[in-house]
Amino acid sequence: MNEGTAPKRLVDRLLGLNAWVLYLFLYAPIALLIVFSFNENDNVGIWTEPSLRWYGEMFADERVMGALRNSLIVAFISTIVSTVVGTMLAIALERYRFRGRGTLDGIAYLPIIIPDVTMAVMLLIFFFQAFGMVNDAFGTQLRSGLLTITLSHIAFSISFVAVVVRARLAQFDSSMEEAAADLYANRWQTFRKVTLPLIAPGVAGGALLALTISLDDVVVTQFVSGAGATTLPVYVFGLVRRGVTPLINAVSTVMLVASMVLVAISLGFQRGAEARGQRLADPEALLEEITAD
Repeated sequence: MNEGTAPKRLVDRLLGLNAWVLYLFLYAPIALLIVFSFNENDNVGIWTEPSLRWYGEMFADERVMGALRNSLIVAFISTIVSTVVGTMLAIALERYRFRGRGTLDGIAYLPIIIPDVTMAVMLLIFFFQAFGMVNDAFGTQLRSGLLTITLSHIAFSISFVAVVVRARLAQFDSSMEEAAADLYANRWQTFRKVTLPLIAPGVAGGALLALTISLDDVVVTQFVSGAGATTLPVYVFGLVRRGVTPLINAVSTVMLVASMVLVAISLGFQRGAEARGQRLADPEALLEEITAD
């Protein structure tokens, strides 16, 4: 028995060491980023003393605040639209059979599998041609800006939302909907009070993914943006090209904290939705939910 446990202990220790090395590799750069964002020195790699100098400069910089405002506007609008459309697309592809379904199913995955540069060039050409035709026909002066960035983010976020929601629908228990129909609920009541609460964790996960991708996107945004429509990731990318300063560390730290807060909110929402779904499994609770109008 001792001979058998010794190799097992060695394997366990090696696996534990591997886990610590992996965590160190992943999170050590993040820890350094946060620590050096509080550095007083102008040199990003030389520590002198702790200070909030760069956070003060970040919030006082109108260009940074403008880029942050643009990012939030684009992310908010694109997340809402892509979540609604992506959820509808997932339900249509998962539950209904119609002509052209296979083609639509394949097209829905294109933004996920094609390179970002290809997607950016496609959207750039599309907006150039479309705006040119509209401007010539109606005498308008449409140009690249927040509108084109928002439409582009919606275009590639829909696919991510649809994939996440479809994964949730694949595990959906249709007997709950049948029970709601037996309780004389119409299709809208069934969807609003049974189907949507049960797939809400998937919808929330898709929305969080769409929001994160929108806030982080650089390639597509840089291609389709215009003058005065710079988002925060594009602005940070421009700063890096001119030289790394602690200001970038401060901006990145704020974005990191904001992402962590969004993840925490999403997890809380998903747990609440899971609890509500478990409650609906009780026939009396289902009846109470259906009749509560």
